[in-house]
Amino acid sequence: MWKLIYLAVGQSLLLSGGQVFLKYALERMGSFEWSWAFFGRLLINWQFLLCGICYAGGTVLWMYILKKFPFSMAYPMISLSYVFGMIAAIVFFHESIPLTRWIGVFLIITGCVLIAR
Repeated sequence: MWKLIYLAVGQSLLLSGGQVFLKYALERMGSFEWSWAFFGRLLINWQFLLCGICYAGGTVLWMYILKKFPFSMAYPMISLSYVFGMIAAIVFFHESIPLTRWIGVFLIITGCVLIAR
């Protein structure tokens, strides 16, 4: 049980880290455009590169999790990335989080613990 939780936390941290780097990359890009120039600039953005590295690491870890654990236990653990994403919103983007979202985070964590048992 604890092995799955540790692996799921690591995988979720990589996924939410990828989202943080993607947001930073897009903030540096100015307004979004459907143009070759926009996507060309994105490809040379170092935050976008780190986003890809986080996603790649998360994908490899996810493959290991899927191989070693039942799908019905592994898949719900992805929801931990929502928890880390919300914490990242506070730490990196200085967002305020209403009580209803904190209740949702509590329910997600509770659900993951119940599933891993």
